[in-house]
Amino acid sequence: MFRYLTAGESHGPQLTAILEGVPAGLKLSEELINRDLARRQGGYGRGGRMKIERDEVQILSGVRWGETIGSPVTLVVRNRDWPNWEEKMSPHERHSDETIRVTRSRPGHADLPGAMKYYQRDVRNILERSSARETAVRVAVGSVAKAFLAAFGIEVTGFVSEVGGIKAERKRLSLERMKELAAGSELFTFDPKAEEQMKRFIDGAKDAGDTVGGVVEVVVSGVPVGLGSHVQWDRKLDARLAMAVMSIQAIKGVEIGMGFEASRRPGSRVHDEIYYDSARIARGESSGFFRKTNNAGGIEGGISNGEEIVVRAAMKPIPTLYKPLRSVDLLTKEPFEATVERSDCCAVPAAAVVAESVVAVEIANAVLEKFGGDSMAEVRRNYESYLEYLRAF
Repeated sequence: MFRYLTAGESHGPQLTAILEGVPAGLKLSEELINRDLARRQGGYGRGGRMKIERDEVQILSGVRWGETIGSPVTLVVRNRDWPNWEEKMSPHERHSDETIRVTRSRPGHADLPGAMKYYQRDVRNILERSSARETAVRVAVGSVAKAFLAAFGIEVTGFVSEVGGIKAERKRLSLERMKELAAGSELFTFDPKAEEQMKRFIDGAKDAGDTVGGVVEVVVSGVPVGLGSHVQWDRKLDARLAMAVMSIQAIKGVEIGMGFEASRRPGSRVHDEIYYDSARIARGESSGFFRKTNNAGGIEGGISNGEEIVVRAAMKPIPTLYKPLRSVDLLTKEPFEATVERSDCCAVPAAAVVAESVVAVEIANAVLEKFGGDSMAEVRRNYESYLEYLRAF
């Protein structure tokens, strides 16, 4: 099982992740992971924190001479802003200072419910861990998952498909063309015309002291039939993907394939008809069965069906506004305008990278569940044997 835990605060010394279940023999480097960390920090509409941080990972265990060795992998992303926060975030009692206590909770954050749940009179004890800064180390974990999946021809790609109600149109673009366009886009989108409109919308929101949300899309290609299962609720692949994506800060909705639109159409315009062509096997496909549409988003009954897996997530606007909303002080109960922590105007492009990462982890987990082994060689043998079975089915 591919699983991980993260630890660390937004202004603490570092973010840490420990991964368990990575097979031995996977080629892995810090440079590979750093490319994804840089992508997470990019994108139109980012704020001041990204000018301070230049995220880089350190691999502290589980890798020797560029290959995993089967033991837990420890990843660390250090916070460069830490020197300015050493006393404010110190673990030592001698640095305690009630004059810097934060008692004004911000609407839309975990501040108030977290303070009430954990009996805290200083909201910083909540906001530090609930911050989206935590996603930096999750992107590092996702890079490991993507490296594992790439060994089996499975690729995970995130896009921005909507910002502030402005939608990117895919039309008849191939997945490869979408990747090319998104790679050259400041908003990680595949529609240049929509991108210009999105930028103007973001600029307008920033000038007004407001923030902008949007929709991100993750496409997984090269997935064989049979990941996940219908037999129990917690083994359904779409359920696991939905949970992973919903765990990302500021995500408020998830859909697979056609998603909510399916509820508005008759069944004849929703379900994907099934075809068979033996020539597909001769071309190297894993099965002769296929669909001409993919409204199901690559998953039926909780099981991957061999088509591209498509997951979309709705991100709300970041709740930290430079034109503050009203709130109430925890201690005095007096009304006030919410405090402003350094923030972005639009973090939707970053959310696309994070979504790509958490989806990669769940797909990697499903691959290991199906073809499990302690080494890459063993997993590969099991995988190739299964593909032979599918071609003969």
